[in-house]
Amino acid sequence: MERNLALELVRVTEAAALASSRWMGKGDGRDADHAACEAMAIAIKSVKIKGHIVFGERNPRSELSKGRIVGAGGPPEVDVAVDPLESINSVAMGRPNAISIIAVADKGSFFDSPVQYMNKIAVGPEAAGRIDIKASPLENLVNIADAKRTYVEDLTVCILDRERHKELIEKVRSTGARIQLIDDGDVSAAIAAATAGSGIDVLMGVGGASEGVLSAAALKCAGGDFQGQLHVTNDEDVAALKRVGFANKDQVLGIGTLVNGDRVLFAATGVTKSDILQGVQYRHGGAVTHSIVMRRRSGTIRVIQASHSFDRKPDYA
Repeated sequence: MERNLALELVRVTEAAALASSRWMGKGDGRDADHAACEAMAIAIKSVKIKGHIVFGERNPRSELSKGRIVGAGGPPEVDVAVDPLESINSVAMGRPNAISIIAVADKGSFFDSPVQYMNKIAVGPEAAGRIDIKASPLENLVNIADAKRTYVEDLTVCILDRERHKELIEKVRSTGARIQLIDDGDVSAAIAAATAGSGIDVLMGVGGASEGVLSAAALKCAGGDFQGQLHVTNDEDVAALKRVGFANKDQVLGIGTLVNGDRVLFAATGVTKSDILQGVQYRHGGAVTHSIVMRRRSGTIRVIQASHSFDRKPDYA
């Protein structure tokens, strides 16, 4: 049943990717996001689960917002984390790294962050167990290079291009490592760090907390490693931590804390091109999608290319 569910999930991300890709380069990410949400909400209704949305759309009226029940009904009863369209601006501006994502796990498996942002470091299987988010970039890169049997100068570090990362970028540059700056899409970058041939060795820096949990789910399935720390930016964040009794904002959140247990499934479909997936490609009468599907218990990673015909009604509609 779990094997079948893994393949059912990719149909959900395919639907969201196909719907949102129509808006690529048109300048308004809100329309793209709305299309992705509507398509995912429809597609997930056919999946035979009783799913509890742990985090998803911030709009409380959305069918994919936190606390909503999704699916055709269980068993299994599971927790669901979704991002119908990660990197909204990438679609709006026609840039890379936009993907549609869903992760499923046993109830209580996903860390529910009380704040919006998280400091992150992510690596693939070769460097699992060799990272420490409290250590300096130099220490981490030396350890990663040693684990991968290469030189620090040959590593590529992916970092979101943000003003807040100015110091981090300078520290990484001082090590001699290469840097790939991205406008958006650190989930895609985290998965790339665990994908052979992607050209990315490690993700570093601050990004969305929910995206951090989704990244941890993917890396857990892939055998990689991930660490995070909640990033407090204002008094509201401090109050939010107090409300949930999270006393130490500097606590290291390991991959096992962010995603607990072994029954974890992850699926993502490319909307625009990235280091791991092609974007939606249109052809006469249809389109081609590229997706990745991961299953923790078996360690299976499938890359799926699917052809879609627009003159046939999808069976989830």
